[in-house]
Amino acid sequence: MQGLIARKMGMEQVYDAQGRRVGVTVLEVGPCVVVQRKTLEKDGYDAAQVGFMEQKPHRVSKPELGRFTKAGVPPMKHVREFRLQAGEDVKAGDKIAVGAVFEGVTHVDITGVTKGRGFQGVVKRHRMAGGPAAHGSMSHRRIGAIGQRAKPGNISKGHRMPGHMGNVTVTVQNLRIVEIRPDRNQMLVEGAVPGPRGGIVYVRRALKKSAAKSGSGAKS
Repeated sequence: MQGLIARKMGMEQVYDAQGRRVGVTVLEVGPCVVVQRKTLEKDGYDAAQVGFMEQKPHRVSKPELGRFTKAGVPPMKHVREFRLQAGEDVKAGDKIAVGAVFEGVTHVDITGVTKGRGFQGVVKRHRMAGGPAAHGSMSHRRIGAIGQRAKPGNISKGHRMPGHMGNVTVTVQNLRIVEIRPDRNQMLVEGAVPGPRGGIVYVRRALKKSAAKSGSGAKS
């Protein structure tokens, strides 16, 4: 399977095999249960829909509840589809753990929704420098000129303006796996992950990095 659903637990520092202190993000990866199996003969591709975090039955719609009942699994709060590896075979009701998917994988791509910042000006949103800070200035944090005068007299497309900041889907690529803790369903990746503490993210095998086993562990 290409990936699993995870929950961001926070950040901490660990020491790797070379004794270097590394800032890592702790992810609770699964275990995920297979809700539906997509087959090449019926759907045109091989994939599996997996669920994460059990949900109360009255909080899902009747069609969704029917899908979970048919698969013989409890209602799940988050459902996501992942492609299967060549020759991999799973069926509805199977539980997939972090060690079964990411054993020997060195890097992952993680997709999450960033924190919402509300409506922001150009200084915070686009990191513009702003105007002079002296008392005589009348343009401290203003945007300044945004277009032309007579010709063509419009605003260029893509011009950086104030507006809504954050709450967008972002994928961070090639994050190095520092340690996998199968007994606690945890994965430690080097660096930051999009979203707040407790947010849901999707972890996949990295597309641009080799899946060769690094053999490096970490200790708290």
